[in-house]
Amino acid sequence: MTRRLFGTLCGLVFLVNFGRVAFPPLVETLQAQFGVGPATIGVVTSLVWLGTALPRIPIGYLLTRVPRDRVVLGAGTLLVAAAAFTASATSILTLQIGAFGLGLASGAYFVSAVPLVGELFPERVGRMVGIHGAASQVAAVVAAPVVVAILAAFSWRETFWALAVAAAIITVTLYVVSRDGSTETGTGADRDFSAALGHWKIILTGILLIAPAGFIWQGLFNFLVSYMTQAKGFSPAVASTMLTIVFAAGVPAFSLSGRLADKLPHVPYIFALLVAFTGMLFALTFAQGFLTVAVVVALLGYVVHSLFPALDTFMLSSLPSDARGSAYAVFSGAALLLEANGSGAVGFLTEANVGFELVFRTLAASLLVVVAALALLYAIDRLPGISRHDDATV
Repeated sequence: MTRRLFGTLCGLVFLVNFGRVAFPPLVETLQAQFGVGPATIGVVTSLVWLGTALPRIPIGYLLTRVPRDRVVLGAGTLLVAAAAFTASATSILTLQIGAFGLGLASGAYFVSAVPLVGELFPERVGRMVGIHGAASQVAAVVAAPVVVAILAAFSWRETFWALAVAAAIITVTLYVVSRDGSTETGTGADRDFSAALGHWKIILTGILLIAPAGFIWQGLFNFLVSYMTQAKGFSPAVASTMLTIVFAAGVPAFSLSGRLADKLPHVPYIFALLVAFTGMLFALTFAQGFLTVAVVVALLGYVVHSLFPALDTFMLSSLPSDARGSAYAVFSGAALLLEANGSGAVGFLTEANVGFELVFRTLAASLLVVVAALALLYAIDRLPGISRHDDATV
């Protein structure tokens, strides 16, 4: 039952993430369809990720009352409804509502499913979180070519109609699988939401480690196609290829990084990834030509996607079982509330005629300052909730 449930979760996480990453290759199309500029579409993409963030803390409380697999089923049902609503959007407002709904479904899914995966495989948390993340990442890889193919044959709406149908099928499958043993699976010992507040130091550290980089990543990948066409001079087809490359690099990253996170000291490993991400972002702003840009994009994609399983493993391993689900919900919800504004910020700046290269160089320099400050705090044993000597919660 555990294997079947995990396999079904990998199928659903593919669809959940597809709903989030279907928008970047549609940015230019949606601007033309609704007659709006990049700032407005930046708000649409931000709403997806704000929706991902907002339900996490309330869902964290719900998980102290309802088994995790039941919440995952609810997330799948919401995904079906939100995808159908988005496909039916006739105005920018209804498109924004649909995007927000897709985000809500993904937020409810991840905050319930990731701790569930950790509970199903307590001895292999990093490895199994990495596999689950890789399944999610495959959706990001295929999103651009699938969306482009659908646009060539139909319209942007069919992307979300197809998502609604596939989500309905996998949600029904999950219901059938979870009927056998659902009372023994997905309950955990996490029944005291207030206990999460007692671990505010480690939650704060997790947010500090991921939110600044996540903010930049949101702005980068949501506008990567526009960035490639406007700043690098690539055709829309080549720009979409770059989006595929940056996500394809994340498939091995999730699996390998999950394994490394089980073996390496968590915080130094995360610092190394943050420094590498900053370096790759700087390099991207200077890269020219298809081959050079493709190599840098691939390296950047590998590094940034390595961060996510490393942070998840760090948090799940650091938090006690009696508060793991609720504390993880608070951490991920708060972090994503900050990260989700990245695409809106980049859209606003570029619409104000600030060049993409200057925007990303400034963001990279700012991230480097943040990482240096956090590394200094870690070196003098002042990073909240972390002991430098054993890399564990205090």
